[in-house]
Amino acid sequence: TIFPKLQFCFPLLCSLRNQPLPPSSGSNPCCSEPCQNRGVCTALGTDNYECDCTRTGYHGQNCTTPEFLTWIKMSLKPSPNTIHYLLTHFKGFWNIINNISFLRDAIMRYVLTSRSHMIDSPPTYNADYGYKNWEAYSNLSYYTRTLPPVPEDCPTPMGVVGKKELPDAKLLAEKLLMRRQFIPDPQGTSLMFAFFAQHFTHQFFKSDMKKGPAFTQAKGHGVDLNHIYGDNLERQHKLRLFKDGKLKHQILDGEMYPPTVKEVGVDMHYPPHVPDSHRFAVGHEAFGLVPGLMMYATIWLREHNRVCDVLKEVHPDWDDERLFQTTRLILIGETIKIVIEDYVQHLSGYHFKLKFDPELLFNQRFQYQNRIASEFNTLYHWHPLMPDTFHIEEKDYNYKQFVFNTSVVTEHGIGNLVESFTNQIAGRVAGGRNVPGPIMYVAIKSIENSRQMRYQSLNAYRKRFNMKPYSSFEDMTGEKEMAALLEEMYGHVDAVELYPGLLVEKPRANAIFGETMVEMGAPFSLKGLMGNPICSPEYWKPSTFGGSAGFDIINTASLQRLVCNNVRGPCPVASFHVPNIKETGSMIINSSTSHSGGSDINPTVILKERTTEL
Repeated sequence: TIFPKLQFCFPLLCSLRNQPLPPSSGSNPCCSEPCQNRGVCTALGTDNYECDCTRTGYHGQNCTTPEFLTWIKMSLKPSPNTIHYLLTHFKGFWNIINNISFLRDAIMRYVLTSRSHMIDSPPTYNADYGYKNWEAYSNLSYYTRTLPPVPEDCPTPMGVVGKKELPDAKLLAEKLLMRRQFIPDPQGTSLMFAFFAQHFTHQFFKSDMKKGPAFTQAKGHGVDLNHIYGDNLERQHKLRLFKDGKLKHQILDGEMYPPTVKEVGVDMHYPPHVPDSHRFAVGHEAFGLVPGLMMYATIWLREHNRVCDVLKEVHPDWDDERLFQTTRLILIGETIKIVIEDYVQHLSGYHFKLKFDPELLFNQRFQYQNRIASEFNTLYHWHPLMPDTFHIEEKDYNYKQFVFNTSVVTEHGIGNLVESFTNQIAGRVAGGRNVPGPIMYVAIKSIENSRQMRYQSLNAYRKRFNMKPYSSFEDMTGEKEMAALLEEMYGHVDAVELYPGLLVEKPRANAIFGETMVEMGAPFSLKGLMGNPICSPEYWKPSTFGGSAGFDIINTASLQRLVCNNVRGPCPVASFHVPNIKETGSMIINSSTSHSGGSDINPTVILKERTTEL
């Protein structure tokens, strides 16, 4: 059939299928998650509870009976997998849509509003508050929470289902998450994408491990480019030249690179063996970790100083401060444009062409604010993207040779790094068993942190983001072996934890991710991007960005243009997708047949737990 995955859901049947478990006697009755469809549970003693169904579109004791309009809407609405199928097939049809601007705009507007309305704004809960209160709203030191933590007085860690104790994190990771052999991403994702993801997201995923995983140091909660400019004014001032709006830099072999720590005096995390000359100083203190991060830090440093020159030419009367501040806004715009039209476009696999146009939302109900959720941080641990070795020009680097080796950046040069990373394929994220041995410690830490914050189950999050909960372990993994291991470890499919569940989930056909990763990740992502103040009606006009010259830089930005404007000599192809994958794939895949050697290096020791997110 043309539509092998079409699923339409009739709400009365759905509500029967999703009936909550009866409350466990003697414990908090909300432990069984009795309130469905985003209803709010309040315990009334130990043997009764109340569901608040206000504005959910449902009523009844557990918010399971749809109102008439809800019933109509849910009856007609195709499942997420159906929508995904339509958007990733019928290329000829989408080519026509992409060229009819009012249709493209209408679909893009729907994509933005339908996704971002899934995110509560203003924020609601945090790790310490499972009910709405002023502290959870006002304290920016916390990540927000999409679902409240599992109450502390529940019979099991996931409420009332599953075993009394969760499986050992290390054993779970080794059996289900650790790579046996490199599994390349069938979507053809490149390492250029993997390092962009790491570089871009660490401006807002910056856990304050001194306080714990529920806390963040990135109090801007969005795209503010603190990873370029520093997350406080003192650091920013140390990185600035205070002339023509520019950032401090050094020239090596005629090319611009970040200055050294010795020269600017900012804190950076480097182990003792890195010589002073290679201790580059950038906005984020942990970006010396891998050359891929320092490559992007260098590209954006060059772009900042280039844009300053463009603005200075148009506004010779502007002082250093105005040039700096306006350039920062332009780079924020470029970043959002590249993330939507190159990065998210690649990830989606859609034939529909995504568009960054803030004006699409000007007549919509939309809040220009954002708060980063800890669940978003957790799901973004995409370490299976990383290969077994890094292939740059004619050299192969293992993890021990690659980590904290900033000399790779200057030795090969930015152009060669871009070319090499564009041509090396990344790993598949979903489907299990693809986290490289040397960075398994990050996956284990992620499981431990999730437990500390008492996340609800993968299925609870699937329901929260309008997906049907998995009915069995095989339904979740799409195979038998890992399903049996999960059953042995968790006992019940509703007890599978969020992070391991996301990584063992069956991938969509020929895709990098499974359904949950995309359906959860996209709302967080698009709300965070479009909720930026520069996308608001008062900001989104040429004068904000120094006139048409600055506005044009944003509106014509792309990954390829960013690289070409900042690399000397012939411009390499820069892409989130490996070009000519059939020719380069087998050469670079470099599958290891054994476990990746985790004994070579343990960056945890060097980093003292400071960057387990990286």
